[in-house]
Amino acid sequence: MKNIKKIYPFTAIVGQENMKKALILNAINPSLGGVLIRGEKGTAKSTAVRALAELLPERLQVEGCVFGCDPIDKTSMCLKCREKVEKSEKISTVKEKMKVVDLPVSATEDRVVGTLDIEYAIKKGEKKFEPGILALANRNILYVDEVNLLDDHVVDVLLDSAAMGVNTIEREGVSFCHPAKFILVGTMNPEEGDLRPQLLDRFGMVVDVIGERDTEKRVEVIKRRLQYENDNDNEAFILSYEEEQQKLRDKILKGKEILKEVNFDDKILEMAASISIEMDVDGHRADISIIKTAMTIAAFNGRDKVERGDMLEAAQLALPHRMRRKPFEEGEMNFSKVEEIINEIAMA
Repeated sequence: MKNIKKIYPFTAIVGQENMKKALILNAINPSLGGVLIRGEKGTAKSTAVRALAELLPERLQVEGCVFGCDPIDKTSMCLKCREKVEKSEKISTVKEKMKVVDLPVSATEDRVVGTLDIEYAIKKGEKKFEPGILALANRNILYVDEVNLLDDHVVDVLLDSAAMGVNTIEREGVSFCHPAKFILVGTMNPEEGDLRPQLLDRFGMVVDVIGERDTEKRVEVIKRRLQYENDNDNEAFILSYEEEQQKLRDKILKGKEILKEVNFDDKILEMAASISIEMDVDGHRADISIIKTAMTIAAFNGRDKVERGDMLEAAQLALPHRMRRKPFEEGEMNFSKVEEIINEIAMA
């Protein structure tokens, strides 16, 4: 029987630095609100998502639990697991890799959130829940390809769960809640239509990707892909990146630990507020998103204090999709104004 080919290594992806950075930051801090990757087909969007899951270490989960509850964190457990802990019943645990849970474009709301058997609830006086995609996505990566083609209401439900970390189903006066903490990754080709601004705003960050325009880099993309697809050379190709993969794994784990200790001063808050005002951004999501992203960047770089450079980097990921576009305005945002605001406040 032919061996199943291993996942393409994350560190073997050529270029696309912003996309890789956004995925890594969301792996360190899932509360960032996910990432939307916009770009033409064939730019390693789905490859990067699957490679990220392979890169992340195994973690403990409750054996047999459909939600894969964390046996150490009682606050994020489902009702059944929490009851067992409160009754001091023994919980069996198992180590599992983080998975990529795919959400198809054709998915209905019931398929996404799950269903409640109302008839059973009335007859037996017990809630009978049929898990949906959000239940399987808990503590995993939820991958939505062509998110712009999904029904707006389904996208709304996804973004609500991503923000709250909980999925609530209500039918005929009967309700059921379960944990739904996941890393949300949406991908789309803008040529097939965009998301409404209200939905776009709720993604923590948006990254635009294009194919490599540098001949040398493009040649490297082809070379690596062909090596990976070569059955005779596949194992050697993957092994050649193992050292880099391990370094990145360690850096992500360290970043997760440091994140708990990261702090910032009032100037950082002033920077976030001033950037959003000067760049004419609606609401307060952008300010909060920039701060949280900057904190995660600091943690990834092994620091427990946010610096001005982190703020500029964070603004580049968390700001562009929240900007008001003027008619006929296209292309990339000019960040010299953002840099000017940051430097001005830092020097004051």
